[in-house]
Amino acid sequence: MKTIQSIEEYHQLVNNAESFLLFVKTDNCSVCEGLRPQVEVFEDDYKLPFYLVNGARLPELAGELLLFSAPIVLIFHEGKEIHRFVRFIRIDELRSRLDELEEGLDV
Repeated sequence: MKTIQSIEEYHQLVNNAESFLLFVKTDNCSVCEGLRPQVEVFEDDYKLPFYLVNGARLPELAGELLLFSAPIVLIFHEGKEIHRFVRFIRIDELRSRLDELEEGLDV
């Protein structure tokens, strides 16, 4: 996962990437640290890129996306958020949504 360091980098990504996954974590979050490797393990299975952002270090992004807890996994397609998974994320459901998106892409 590539790390997003600024809100400008996030905006550029939203405006230019066809689809991507955004994993939002925060400081001192054991659930985030436990979930992250589970999401990263299937990053190579999909064509869309995976990104990581620390919501505690980019509070303006957390505010813009209305992020009130962590971890959060967001899936974007054509500049819009199409799926949001919050806190205790079912990996099988996340994979299912990614499969649906991948099937719809002409990549």
